[in-house]
Amino acid sequence: MRWKTGRQSSNVEDRRGGRSGGGGGGMKIGLLGTIAAVLIGWYMGFNPIQVLGLVGGANTILGGFGGGSSTQTVATGVPQDDAGKFASTVLASTEDVWNPVFRQLGGRYVEPKLVLFTDSTDSVCGYSTAATGPFYCPADQKVYIDLGFFRELQNLGASGDFAQAYVLGHEIGHHVQNLMGTTDEVTRLQNSMSKTDGNALSVALELQADCYAGVWAHHAHKQFNILEEGDIEEAINAAGSIGDDRLQRMSGRRINPDSFTHGSSVQRMEWFQRGLKSGDLKYCDSFKS
Repeated sequence: MRWKTGRQSSNVEDRRGGRSGGGGGGMKIGLLGTIAAVLIGWYMGFNPIQVLGLVGGANTILGGFGGGSSTQTVATGVPQDDAGKFASTVLASTEDVWNPVFRQLGGRYVEPKLVLFTDSTDSVCGYSTAATGPFYCPADQKVYIDLGFFRELQNLGASGDFAQAYVLGHEIGHHVQNLMGTTDEVTRLQNSMSKTDGNALSVALELQADCYAGVWAHHAHKQFNILEEGDIEEAINAAGSIGDDRLQRMSGRRINPDSFTHGSSVQRMEWFQRGLKSGDLKYCDSFKS
């Protein structure tokens, strides 16, 4: 991926190196060696902290909002290390794509913040550790990520810088959904549904975010020629590596489509490619397909 010549976004909160405390005074869970927690956390649709009972009131991306207090050192602006620069540059690319897309739709794109943290952090959506994985909090319009997650992504068989960019593009896709009112509508509908039907809506929401990541990649390459040979394969491989069916199999669980919250490997790859090939939001209506 050609990213080093791109501009960097200043919409970054760098909490790495800061200290965070949180509701319940729970222990911190390091990222390395926590693949199992990642499997049942970010990918399976709930926060492992809540399951482990480490922190009261932790919430999923579409759940209620709460959280504890924190004291952290926060640096704003452009990070100076390579990992931070990469994340900041990818964020800038999403801004450069989604701003004109929203203008064409007659709306305004509100640029989200990207929060970089180490081990654990607080958000309006609750207290989270690195094991939760990258997530978007609709209530504060911020994407949170411990960049060490990319090492776990490699452990899952998805390597390469564009695989990492896809992850960020997916989370920004959730921000797009939030701005368009999709997230609120899904949450409203889920409140009156069975768990199985609610999971189906969660899958549709996640697949649409994958499609939006593809839309971003389409326009970013068209505008800035960011893609190199093998990049598309990296992103598709990443999408396939984090399908619910594969992750259930890796965790020793029986594959149960009714419990899916993010979609199968095939579905995730398919919806990313839809957005990538078309570059058009109208092809991303995963709720009708």
